[in-house]
Amino acid sequence: MAASGFAASGPAVPGAAAAPARPASDAVAAVRLVTGFAGFGAGSVNLAIASSFFAAAAGPAQPLGLFGAAAALWGTALLAGAIVFLAKEPAAGGRRVRYALGGAAAVHVAAIAFAAPRTSGLNLTQLSALLLTLMIIASLGWLGRTEARREGGPRAGSGTAGSVRPGRLLAAAFAGAVLVAGIATPGLAASTAGQYAVPHGEHGNLAPAGHHQR
Repeated sequence: MAASGFAASGPAVPGAAAAPARPASDAVAAVRLVTGFAGFGAGSVNLAIASSFFAAAAGPAQPLGLFGAAAALWGTALLAGAIVFLAKEPAAGGRRVRYALGGAAAVHVAAIAFAAPRTSGLNLTQLSALLLTLMIIASLGWLGRTEARREGGPRAGSGTAGSVRPGRLLAAAFAGAVLVAGIATPGLAASTAGQYAVPHGEHGNLAPAGHHQR
């Protein structure tokens, strides 16, 4: 009994010291969700930019078709990357990914600053893509710094699912979805695809123009 009491009250062994608690598991999970949502939004907006370039390239401005192909490839890569990011634990997103996102942000800035008259209507769409890209960069930077602070403790994926409170995660998912939608929707509406979309309330209305349905 004395030995067991001494073991319980004696000085702690350095190697057996309790590992520091992981910082803000709820915040990490929430930021991961918002990052994934921003990836989906940025991918969709870039696909809308591609459709606008393809529509503008129908005339003599053939180089716009190359810009459209590049935007389509980048948008597809963002959508695929968002899926991989949300599915992989620990989070994927190294330095090369941030460099690629930074280059994309610079391209969006250049497109806004030096837009040709034929594509100047895309400035709002480019701005939406820029804001979503910057959101991804900032989120990945925060996740990277949080991961670096965890290096002395448990792995990022250990026990994460059990320590995240579903209520807070659901609230964060809702807030993140609203935020991303608020940025992406104006950009999508300003693109060629958005301009040709059927307005709400007109789906299934087969009545000829000027006639009222009874």
